[in-house]
Amino acid sequence: MRRIPLLSLAVLGTAALALTACAPTTTDGGGGGGDATPVAVSMIYSESGPLAAYGAAYRAGFEAGLDYATDGTDTAGGHPLEITWSDDAGDADKAVGLAKDAIGSGSQIIAGTVSSGIALQLAEQAAQNKILYISGPAAADAITGVNQYTFRSGRQTYQDVATAGTFVGDPAGKSVLVFAQDTAFGQGNAAAVEAVLGGAGATVSSVLVPEDATEFTPFAQQVIDAQPDLVFVAWAGATSGAMWQALSQQGVFDAAPVVTGLGDVSTYGAYGEASGDISFLSHYFAGATDNAVNQAMIDSLDAAGATPDLFSPDGFNAALMIVHAVEEAAGDVDGMIAALEGWTFDGPKGSMTIRAEDHALLQPMFQAKLVADGDSWTPELVETVDADTVAPPVAG
Repeated sequence: MRRIPLLSLAVLGTAALALTACAPTTTDGGGGGGDATPVAVSMIYSESGPLAAYGAAYRAGFEAGLDYATDGTDTAGGHPLEITWSDDAGDADKAVGLAKDAIGSGSQIIAGTVSSGIALQLAEQAAQNKILYISGPAAADAITGVNQYTFRSGRQTYQDVATAGTFVGDPAGKSVLVFAQDTAFGQGNAAAVEAVLGGAGATVSSVLVPEDATEFTPFAQQVIDAQPDLVFVAWAGATSGAMWQALSQQGVFDAAPVVTGLGDVSTYGAYGEASGDISFLSHYFAGATDNAVNQAMIDSLDAAGATPDLFSPDGFNAALMIVHAVEEAAGDVDGMIAALEGWTFDGPKGSMTIRAEDHALLQPMFQAKLVADGDSWTPELVETVDADTVAPPVAG
């Protein structure tokens, strides 16, 4: 596969709410020297609220990863890990309050959240209080490189969009059309495609559909009239089925490859008659990789009655990162940061590297398709896109 060149993309700045709290006192320990001093880890995630399903997958993945990394002992380098879970309910103010409480109680490690807005505010808390923060599935590019205390355990938007571009090989000279709702979500995706694929030489246009539209035939015709080399679809909400049906009926799939992101397991049946025609970029699905770590995660999730899902690896990776940091430098935040910077490890997706310069998590991504499985649909791997192909530019 031809590779997308590393691009020059300025990371969008996001203002975070400046709040203060007392930094915890550094405790003795570190280096795996057998010190039994417990290490408090505060997990802040969406147990409830609109992102609760994603939060559940993240938590299940974390618990599987902790069991794997500690061989079932919940101990790292001789230090018992005291894991507490708190529900941010998708509310940034609540999440910041939980973080302040955890920091005030002595926690030097915070992890979690699906929401990018919340992640950026927790990152601000981490910098103010000089603690380690490992973001969860939150995808905003602005999290990468935001400060020296913040890491991420999942992918970022740049990696999604760059994976979409691999369906046309080298984007230079190609025409890419973004088909999306005329909302902040749709506009944000159009801007990301312009930055990533446009920055690689593609000509990017868009068809933005009013959010209250229920008839999509005229918009599908606009896509055909534009004669793009690639159609990137960013859509959410109750009209998804009707939208995909219109694209299929109007022949959009015959005009150009149509790419969108593969969501969680619950969405596999949401594409109707278009299911077999869509090209999917994928962060993760259970059959994307065939390695011992992925199998260990799947086995652990199965044993717990959970389903391997989109954000299971994000939780699993977070557990591996926390265990490694504690083993190397428990009680020393600067030491834990140094232990993670540049670290390469095997996760469920394959080989992962934490880039030292900005803490981007370099990782493989996937091309996928849906195939009929009785009355349902299941994803199948088309191709693995290696980490270097979709690596974001260094932030800062």
